[in-house]
Amino acid sequence: MTDQIKVFSGNGNPRLAQDICQQLKIPLGQANVQRFSNENVFVQILENVRERDVFVVQPLSSPVSENLVELLIMIDALRGASAKRITAVVPYYSYARSDKKDMPRISIAGRLIADLLVTAGAQRMLTMTLHSEQVQGFFRCQADHLSATPILSDYFRSLELTNCVALAGDAGSARRAGPYATRLNIPLAFVDKRRVSDDQVEIRAIVGDVEGKTILYFDDEIARATSLLETVKLLQSFGVGDIYVGATHGVFAGDACSRIMDSPIKQVVVTDTIPLPPEKRCEKISQLSVAPLFAQAIRRIHTGESVSEIFE
Repeated sequence: MTDQIKVFSGNGNPRLAQDICQQLKIPLGQANVQRFSNENVFVQILENVRERDVFVVQPLSSPVSENLVELLIMIDALRGASAKRITAVVPYYSYARSDKKDMPRISIAGRLIADLLVTAGAQRMLTMTLHSEQVQGFFRCQADHLSATPILSDYFRSLELTNCVALAGDAGSARRAGPYATRLNIPLAFVDKRRVSDDQVEIRAIVGDVEGKTILYFDDEIARATSLLETVKLLQSFGVGDIYVGATHGVFAGDACSRIMDSPIKQVVVTDTIPLPPEKRCEKISQLSVAPLFAQAIRRIHTGESVSEIFE
């Protein structure tokens, strides 16, 4: 049945797309994606996709705008080539942070990008760990939202750590960190964090018993790691043990990697929704594959089975 599935990739994360295809036991679809001298993007699909179930893998990671335009043009090219159904597989949807109008005269860009994908021809959306889960409702098509919880939980279980507590980045994230605590059968705590200005967050306290505990800090993504490292400083004042960090998306903007290396953090574990170039790799950062999870979701979407059953 997989002979009716076609998986294509832009330049955002071709390694992940290739790994997904290996899981599905199909070749990666052939496409020519290049830029002209005037920086315009050119896309040509190099094989027949007529009446095929097509999936396009492309995270909205750096360079975000280039990857977005590539994705839109690839979807439009596939629609013009008479694909039966086109699913945008966006492992990292960076615009999920722009989910509400919380300042005057701004765009709710998360909704705008969702509209652009559907206008280009996407008939279905597959993503993972949205920063704001309500963004799933922005899509005027079926949207499936995967979670990296099983992957990260299994990894930390394999470390056989003892006397652990799961820590959420703030009160709002406690619901996201809850499944980790449940799967690992450990207590849950959270950081009391208040926004004092548009670009400044004040960390006030830790709610929960963390003294002498091994900390497993969970978040959806790590960008500049500023809030993370402020939390680490506060944790040290509580006399905690080792500190481990788990996040779905490893953005590591600016000098985040070097600051993590200089911190007391024992290990940071992320997934490969975003590729890690050499300059963003270090001995404290580990990366886990989400290819098996995406491959299973793609197979279930193609056969009409439930995607949510993956997590039951």
